[in-house]
Amino acid sequence: MTVGPDGKPKVREFGNVKSPLRGRGFSRTAPEISSELEPLADVTTTDKEVKVVVEMPGVTKSNIKISAYNNSVEVQTTDSAEGKYHEVIDLPEEADIETARSTYNNGILEIIFKKKDQINPTGKQIKVD
Repeated sequence: MTVGPDGKPKVREFGNVKSPLRGRGFSRTAPEISSELEPLADVTTTDKEVKVVVEMPGVTKSNIKISAYNNSVEVQTTDSAEGKYHEVIDLPEEADIETARSTYNNGILEIIFKKKDQINPTGKQIKVD
């Protein structure tokens, strides 16, 4: 659980049970169960990099597949003793996916992106005829 900029708590789901209350009012439907587990993931930023930390115990690194997109990174695993993991994690705009590197040790996957250089948009004067 984290606290958003508006001061309201944000609770992330963990595991393979999806709450029927997610983002809506109360519902009387049963929770949705998936065969894939959602690992706990945190995104932190510093002045120079964006770091994604994902907890995936019981997985060997040869079973981990990571795909980076412009605004997200997808982490998934093939069969493991603990089950299959799958999560799509939103990235800040400044994460440069071309510089991604990752390590996996003792059930913790770390993916590090360098921040893009801040490029100020250049303008052009247009003459009015």
